[in-house]
Amino acid sequence: MQKRQLSDLYNNWDQLTTSAASWKEKKLKDLFSEDRNRAARYSVSAAGLCLDFSKNHIDESTLSLLVNSAQQADLQGAIKRLMRGDHVNNTENRPALHSALRYSGKAKTDEEKSVEATLEKMSALIDTVHSGDWKGFKGDKITDVVNIGIGGSDLGPRMVTKALTPFHTGHVNVHFIANIDGAEIYDLSQQLNPASTLFLVASKSFSTLETLENSLTARDWMLKNGCPENELKKHFIAISSKVDKAVEFGIAEENVYPLWDWVGGRYSLWSAIGMPIAFAVGMDNFNKLRAGAGAMDEHFATAPLEKNIPVLMGLLMFWYSNFMGTDTQAILPYAYHLQLLPAYLQQLEMESNGKSVCKDGVRVDYQTGSIVWGTEGTNGQHSFHQLLHQGTTMVPIDFIATLKAHHPYDHQHKYLFANCVAQSQALMAGRDLETTVAELRASGANEEDIQTLAEHKVHPGNRPSNTILMDQLTPETLGALIAAYEQKVYTLGVLWNINSYDQWGVELGKLLGTHIATSISTTDIPGDWDSSTQTLVRKFNSANQSI
Repeated sequence: MQKRQLSDLYNNWDQLTTSAASWKEKKLKDLFSEDRNRAARYSVSAAGLCLDFSKNHIDESTLSLLVNSAQQADLQGAIKRLMRGDHVNNTENRPALHSALRYSGKAKTDEEKSVEATLEKMSALIDTVHSGDWKGFKGDKITDVVNIGIGGSDLGPRMVTKALTPFHTGHVNVHFIANIDGAEIYDLSQQLNPASTLFLVASKSFSTLETLENSLTARDWMLKNGCPENELKKHFIAISSKVDKAVEFGIAEENVYPLWDWVGGRYSLWSAIGMPIAFAVGMDNFNKLRAGAGAMDEHFATAPLEKNIPVLMGLLMFWYSNFMGTDTQAILPYAYHLQLLPAYLQQLEMESNGKSVCKDGVRVDYQTGSIVWGTEGTNGQHSFHQLLHQGTTMVPIDFIATLKAHHPYDHQHKYLFANCVAQSQALMAGRDLETTVAELRASGANEEDIQTLAEHKVHPGNRPSNTILMDQLTPETLGALIAAYEQKVYTLGVLWNINSYDQWGVELGKLLGTHIATSISTTDIPGDWDSSTQTLVRKFNSANQSI
C-alpha cells in the first residue's frame, strides 16, 4: 500500500532533519546568554494575548525553514479558503465556518444572517429567564439550567462556564450532564426542584445515544414529579441541526434553536450550543467572548506567518512531532478557573487531527495528531512534573498565566505566577552535574553522599515550552485563547495535509456499542464475536439478569 512521506510534501525536509539533529548539541540556556533580546525576538502579542515562544528549540534558521514549509503548504491560501467558506471539510463536502459564528460586522452572507437571527432569539430567551418571566409548570421562576450534551455540546460550554466564574450573574445556576452513566443525572437530580429547572438538550444530530438517554430520563423525572405532559415545553429547550427530530422527541418547535452543518460540534460553543454560557454570564459577556475570538480570527487572517500566534503554535508542534520525536503536548494553565481547558483541548486537537489518511485518501507515513494532556497549576507540580523535568520523554508544554487575578488574595496570585515562570525556567535551564555537586558540598554533604546523590539531582534542562500571557482572564481574552487553539489545529491540518473537520474514527465504537447493548437486552451473543467480547457480555448478563 502506498504511503505518503512528509518528504514528498516539502523540499526542505532534509534541511529540517539536519537542523533537528543539530539541536542535540545546542542548549537553550546558552542561546539566552548569547542573545539578551531572545525573549523579545520570539514573542508575539495580539487580541489581548502574548505568546512567548523563546524557550523552544528554534533559532532564526529553524524558524525560517518552518515558515518556508508553511509557504510550500500554501497555508496563507488555506487560511483564505477557510475564512471565505470554501469546502475545506472535503470528506463531508462542507465548509468549516465557525469563524462566522463570531463575526461582529454587519451580516452579509446567509450564514451570518442566520447566526444573527439565532443570537437575537437566544438573547430574548436569556432575558426572559433571567428576569423571572419564564415560569415553570407550577408558576415558579427558573432557578437551575441543566445542559444535556456530550463532546462538543458539553466540553466547550462546560469549560467556558467554569472559566468565566467571576462573571456569573447569579440569576440561575448552570449544570452539565454528559455521561451515559446514570449516576451523573441521578446525583444532580437530588439537588434540583423540577418546578424551577430548565433543560437544554444539545445535540447537532439529535441522535447521540448519551444525550437522548439522559433527556428521556430528565423527561421521565419531570413527569414523575408532577409536571403535566403538555407543560413539558416550559422545561425543555433544544439546540440541534435536526429540528424535526427535536420536535418528534417532544420539544416545542419554537423552543428549538438551530445549529448548522457547516459548524463542527467541537467548534460550536460560539453558537446556540453556548447557551449555558450565556445563561451563566449574560449575553453581553457571551458576545464579548465571541468578539475576542473574532479579534484572533482577524489576526490569524492578516498577520505574517512568522508573527502569527496560531501559525507559530502550529509550526512548533509540527517541528516537535515530525522532527524532534515527541508525541504528546502538555497544557498547563496556571489559573484555577481554566482547570477544564486541557480536557476541552483534548477533543479539539485529538478529534481534529487524530488522522492517518491525507485529504486525497492516501495513508500517511508520518506522525499527525499529538496526545494532549495536562491540568491546572500548581497541582500538576505535585503529580507529574517529575517526569517533565527528569523523565526520558521530552514533552513540549504550553504554560498559560494571567497577570492579574479576580480575587483579592494578591499574595497567592504572586506565588501562582512565580511558580509558572519558575517551572518554565527550570525546564529550560536545568541544573548540570557540576552545579549539583557544588550545591551538595555547600550544604555540607560528605563525598560519599555526593557520589550517591549527585546524578539523581541533575536536571537535564533543554525542555521546551511556550508561555501564553493575558492581562486578566476575561470573556475577550478567553475567546481569543480558544480561537488561537482552533486555528492552530487548522494550521497543523494544512501542514499534515489532513482534514481537521471530520471524525470518522468515533463512529465504529458507537456502532458496536449499539450491537452489544442489543445483545445484552436479548442475551443472544453472536458466535462470530471474539472470545473476550463474548465473555465480558456474559459476565454482565449474569450479574444483571433482571435487565
